[in-house]
Order: sequence, then structure tokens, then C-alpha cells
Amino acid sequence: MGIQEVEILVYGAEQRCASCVNLPSSKETTEWLTAALERKYKDQPCVVRYVDIFNPTDEVEKVFAERVIEEELFYPIVVIKGEIIAEGNPRLKDIYKVMEQYGYKPTE
Repeated sequence: MGIQEVEILVYGAEQRCASCVNLPSSKETTEWLTAALERKYKDQPCVVRYVDIFNPTDEVEKVFAERVIEEELFYPIVVIKGEIIAEGNPRLKDIYKVMEQYGYKPTE
């Protein structure tokens, strides 16, 4: 089985959520996650994209962003193919596990 290319969405906002004040911002998490995945899955296609919950760009993002706000979820929220993989402080181990379910192979 080959790789099913995934787009990882990191939902969040400029302002950190109240419970996440001491954690990296959603944008910082997006940059950190991009770098970690590029190292782990070198030369394998993967897109990590930040989505501002107060300014989503399409209808799917808008619906999920409203859910984040209404349910008071802790952001950043890492989503792969519509599934929440991490909320608040994401763990790479959890994200790697999902990536490998889609056929990604570690290059380390």
C-alpha cells in the first residue's frame, strides 16, 4: 500500500486559549509540526496548514471552527481527514501513529 497524502490542519487563533497560556501558539505549533514531519518523513508529501478559527477560508473549516468555539476545545487542535488527533498540547507520537496508518514510512 502506498502513501495516502494527508493534509494536516492546525486549528487555533492568534490569542492562546485560557488553559494553554504557557504552551506554544497555534502558529508556532504549525511550524514545529511541519519541521518535525519533514524530518521524520523526508521526501514524503505532507501539508501542514494553520486555520484561524475566527477567519476560516472555506465552509468545511468554518463548520469545524464553529465547533471549536462552541465546544470550547483547547487549541491548537490537530486534525487529519476530519479526525481530531490532538487537542491543546499535541504529542508527536500520536500524530506519527496516524501518519503511518496512511502509509508514511519513517526515514530516521
